[in-house]
Amino acid sequence: MAATMTSPLQQSSSPAFYTDKYRGAVVEDLQLSPAFALPSTEPISRAIELAYEREFSHIPVLDKNRRPLGYIDVADLKKKWEAGQADPNDRISKYMVKFIRNASEPYIVITPLTPLSDIEDFLKSHDFALVTDYDRKFVLGVATPQDLENFVTRRGS
Repeated sequence: MAATMTSPLQQSSSPAFYTDKYRGAVVEDLQLSPAFALPSTEPISRAIELAYEREFSHIPVLDKNRRPLGYIDVADLKKKWEAGQADPNDRISKYMVKFIRNASEPYIVITPLTPLSDIEDFLKSHDFALVTDYDRKFVLGVATPQDLENFVTRRGS
């Protein structure tokens, strides 16, 4: 009976390899900063000011019940403001990217107990992930590809 050997390249492209680098860790292991989110009624001048104070590139936008509606891309918003395409007193809801909520693109719930391997897959097609409670009533944090890289670096391989 002949033994089959796999090359290191084949091993590294298997799904198990990607899961192993996180060693079963979940979102709460990232130790994310508490979420910074704004109500949809916030003026863009204040949103930009707060974003730069905290060094955030994306800010979740919430409705009056604190549920996520979408997000603002701070750099894009600042460009519009500087180009005279946005008034500093305009509400951020006018410029936010709305989350798509329909059957063809279901909302993916990411909680503190979501495995990091799932977040990695999600971040392949998204700039960031909102971490919420299971019922999506509260935004708890924002995870980025950089957070995953930092985690792997801190933890070691």
